[in-house]
Amino acid sequence: MDSGESSLIETEQKYDVDTEFAFPDLTGVTPGVAAARPQTERLAATYFDTDDLSLADAHITLRRRTGGSDAGWHVKLPVSQDTRRELHFPLGRATGRVPARIAALVAEWTRGKQLRPIARLETRRTVRRLLNEAGQVLAEAADDHVTGSRPGSPDTAAWDKSATWREVEVELVSGTRDLLDAVGKRLRAAGAQPSASASKLSRLLSS
Repeated sequence: MDSGESSLIETEQKYDVDTEFAFPDLTGVTPGVAAARPQTERLAATYFDTDDLSLADAHITLRRRTGGSDAGWHVKLPVSQDTRRELHFPLGRATGRVPARIAALVAEWTRGKQLRPIARLETRRTVRRLLNEAGQVLAEAADDHVTGSRPGSPDTAAWDKSATWREVEVELVSGTRDLLDAVGKRLRAAGAQPSASASKLSRLLSS
């Protein structure tokens, strides 16, 4: 890969929660696990696809995101039910176009069709990092308040607000699936439900 590019395997589970959901204490969810102090960040992501949503149909995500620790271009490719390969590229300038080297990664699915912005998600995220006794990050639990928008009329650059919701994502960092399952059990006991949508984008597109 060129300098500035990176790749990782992302394993996460998503949960639907309502606005009154009380996030449970995750300290001790498995032996020796502690929850660090919550940190809040604001994220804004523009998603790209073809007019007929070729990427969404293939469960592929292509976005440009600002804010947070991993701002940049992201391409997510499915591996299994809750695991994806995620490719990261530098943020670059906001031009409204997908850089050629990134578009080439999904050319197999777009088949020459133009990529355009199809959605925008703004997220207020509260992250709780789960640590082992040595301070190593095992997983991250993100409490997300999301506003989703779709493109406005063709003759404007505006976005039309379409939906708002709250959800929780739990992503493994160096922990095991046993930890992922234990966190999920505690979230469900507090009232969370496994998400009915595979991603934020799919939830917005179906709204």
